[in-house]
Amino acid sequence: MLEIKQHSASGATGPKARPSAVPAEGVTIAEAARRTRVSAHTLRYYERAGLVISPVDRTSGGRRRYRELDLKWIVICTKLRATGMPIRDIRQYAELVAAGPGNEAERLASWKPTAPTSWPSWRRPRRT
Repeated sequence: MLEIKQHSASGATGPKARPSAVPAEGVTIAEAARRTRVSAHTLRYYERAGLVISPVDRTSGGRRRYRELDLKWIVICTKLRATGMPIRDIRQYAELVAAGPGNEAERLASWKPTAPTSWPSWRRPRRT
C-alpha cells in the first residue's frame, strides 16, 4: 500500500530545503510547480492524463489549488517517469491507488522493470 510519510517543516533553506506546510486552502499552480520542481504545463498535463489520484481543487474563479497530498503524489509521478515508466502504466497505478486499500497485489503486479531511455544501449541491463 502506498504510504506518504509526513515531514515536519524545518527552517532549512536552499535547493534541498523541505517546503513549509501547505495551507488548508492549497497553493497556486505556480507555487505547486516551485515545490514539486516541475513546470505548470507538466502539472496541467498530469491532471489531463489522469495521473492525479484525487480531483485538483478549484477556486470559485476556476484556478487550481493544490493540496499537500496532490504535491506529494506529483513528486511520486515524476520519480516514476524518471524510471522510464510509461504514462499509461502510471495512470493505471494511480487508478489503483485512488481506489484505496485492498488492491496491493494488483499494484505490485503493475510494476514492470524498465530501463531509463537516457541510458546508452551498452549500459542497459541485459534481459535474461
